[in-house]
Amino acid sequence: MAQESSVTDFLDKSFPKEIEIISLSGHFFDMVGFRMPDDVVFLADCISSKETLDKYAVSFIYDVGAYLETLNKVEQMEAAMFVPAHADASADVKEIVRYNRDKVHEVAEWILSICKKPICFEQILQELFKDYGLSMNFEQYVLVGSTMRSYLSWLKDTGKLSAEFQDHMLLWQRV
Repeated sequence: MAQESSVTDFLDKSFPKEIEIISLSGHFFDMVGFRMPDDVVFLADCISSKETLDKYAVSFIYDVGAYLETLNKVEQMEAAMFVPAHADASADVKEIVRYNRDKVHEVAEWILSICKKPICFEQILQELFKDYGLSMNFEQYVLVGSTMRSYLSWLKDTGKLSAEFQDHMLLWQRV
């Protein structure tokens, strides 16, 4: 648990003007990064290391579309150094950004492959845990389950999945 600390709101007039606030939406609500005066960019949780993605397969994403936009934005950025929370600091993050993006598309394609026939959320989640060798517990159920709902919503919004109620159950199917 993090220790209590003093915090200055970004909108507060005493917040240092020389620190650029960068919107990094998608991973979590209103997440931001910071570009410091020395051109070091702190990226918060917007990218994960290859090792983390290989181990857990699915990283938490609140809004898949916004997350992909953030990855595109970060990939185009230039800085003296990038400091992500879940990967090594580097002067070039393009490769790890691409790996994060590829993992998002891999998971999306996996979901589409599972949804060839109408299937409910719990079965999709069960198959995900089996196929990716994940261990189910309450924490993983909540985190991965929430992320899967984000993927399902995004895939429906982009016209790749349909959703309908059958026999009092919401079922997802590839379009």
